[in-house]
Amino acid sequence: MTTMTWVGLDVHARSVEAAALDSLSGELRRARFDGRVEPVVEWLAGLPAPVRACYEAGPTGYGLCRAARAAGVEMAVIAPSKTPRAAGDRIKSDRKDAELLVRLLSAGALAPVAVPPPALEAARDLARAREQLRVDLMAARHRVSKLLLRHGRVWERSSGTWTQAHRRWLARQRFEQPATELAFTDALAAIDGLLARKAVLEEHLARVAHQADLWPVVARLRCLRGIDTFSALVLHLEVGEWNRFARAPQLAAWLGLAPALRQSGESAVSGPITKTGSRRARRILVEAAKHCDRPPRIGVTLANRQQGQPDHVLQTAWRAQQRLFCVHQRLRHRGKPANVVTVAMARELACFAWALARA
Repeated sequence: MTTMTWVGLDVHARSVEAAALDSLSGELRRARFDGRVEPVVEWLAGLPAPVRACYEAGPTGYGLCRAARAAGVEMAVIAPSKTPRAAGDRIKSDRKDAELLVRLLSAGALAPVAVPPPALEAARDLARAREQLRVDLMAARHRVSKLLLRHGRVWERSSGTWTQAHRRWLARQRFEQPATELAFTDALAAIDGLLARKAVLEEHLARVAHQADLWPVVARLRCLRGIDTFSALVLHLEVGEWNRFARAPQLAAWLGLAPALRQSGESAVSGPITKTGSRRARRILVEAAKHCDRPPRIGVTLANRQQGQPDHVLQTAWRAQQRLFCVHQRLRHRGKPANVVTVAMARELACFAWALARA
């Protein structure tokens, strides 16, 4: 079907700038709306059909895209990082951005992102709330430890910090100055509050993970060493639709685990990983890869997670352990730094996760 009208939208919280290009006459129309979705969708529906429209992904979310699709308008959400822009262009405005989008869309030069279903996006919001809470908890713990360090209080035992024994040691700390005592008590209370919130979120996330539309993939991902329920759930929610990646290396590249490349003429230089895509999924894979530097084995915990899974899933998970251990040994013997080895293992782990999710 030939597209009659191409539309580029520059969407903000309080304004939407639109540029529509007629494919027959080449006429460029412009329109400006407030931040509401309804006027934009009504204007799109009144253009010569069929209409193809797009706007860049951002904090405004996918509401406009879903409303346009419900009205029969083909709408795409574009990855801003992959929008071509002239290096010498020093003038930026909403009108120019909308015109740039419509011309690139008609030329097929834009890369769309996957628009998740509302239920998947809601579960992703909850998982990201727990991820942010984890960051806040780590920062709160650092504040307590640094306050103690300034006063010469150091946990001397060989056991790790933030255990029950360490928490009892913290409760016994006293300071001469009342202001310092109050600051320390407030910092401990902040940690206790964050831990309580974390427990509530994890309880709700456990129910989300066992939903019928999520649990089959989560259960298969849990068969990998280093990936338990929450890690598998976050990984599944961040990737979304696994079938949109035809090959496993495409997923690894989308996660930003592929090395950058600069090629010109006869020279080609590889750089650090691109770090594109979901940083949350990438962090989970890197942390899980650190568990795979040991010889392959199936312990009691992993055996319980793998219980009830079909043989081809278990065989893939076992091959993952063998492959990652070989990658670790080979790269370490070549003298590669530990972080380079871990990222290489995470890239391999992403490929095995792709195979299990599509099993």
